[in-house]
Amino acid sequence: MYCFLLMTLALLVPISVTAQTLHAAVGEPKPDTPSLFTNSTSQDSPRPNFADRNPRYILQAGDVFDVIFEFSPEFTQTVTVQPDGFVTLKGVGDEKVAGLSTPEAVVAIKEAYLPILKKPVITISLKEFEKPFFVADGMVTHPGKYPLRTDTTVMEAIAIAGGVNDSAKQTQVLVFRRVSSQWMETKAMNLKQMLKNRNLSEDIVLQPGDMIYIPQTAMSKLRRYIPAPGVGMSVTPPL
Repeated sequence: MYCFLLMTLALLVPISVTAQTLHAAVGEPKPDTPSLFTNSTSQDSPRPNFADRNPRYILQAGDVFDVIFEFSPEFTQTVTVQPDGFVTLKGVGDEKVAGLSTPEAVVAIKEAYLPILKKPVITISLKEFEKPFFVADGMVTHPGKYPLRTDTTVMEAIAIAGGVNDSAKQTQVLVFRRVSSQWMETKAMNLKQMLKNRNLSEDIVLQPGDMIYIPQTAMSKLRRYIPAPGVGMSVTPPL
């Protein structure tokens, strides 16, 4: 009996290790990775949850900002984020900042200047940047890109886009949010059920760059006109 149990464990352990190795190799999020769409506030979560209403701006190509040196004004400069994500800094060369928040960019630039400046005090002031927006697509009256000027929920965003049309599948509204350069997280919402229950607790607050997609119902996908059986067949008159 003991021999049988030992043999079983010996077979199971390599399978488990192999599965974990595969997850790590392909870079796919593990099943137990906290979701952005949950309201969990656990400090162990590696990413902000979907309820975070104060995300920091993430630098991207085309952004222009001032790098201000409080005690070394000769290094103060205006830089533009190049298409490859780098900026060219006086005296130190190129530094990648795309994908960083402004506080993270301050830290990166400070570290770049440590070889030539002692404890540099740096601030960043954005001059030109991508204005916050959301996208409404699918079965809304006016699909498009809209400015996100204040806290806006999915229901409010749909109203801004003119509401849904008669072909909308309100039981499966999709929200897409980018979590990295390679991954987007999605959530399906049942707006019809929310309105029926008069419960908007699951109405998500949008973040800049979110996309709402409302699919088409199965019945509305049917063609309006279809060939009738027998059309075009010759009719032989009775004798």
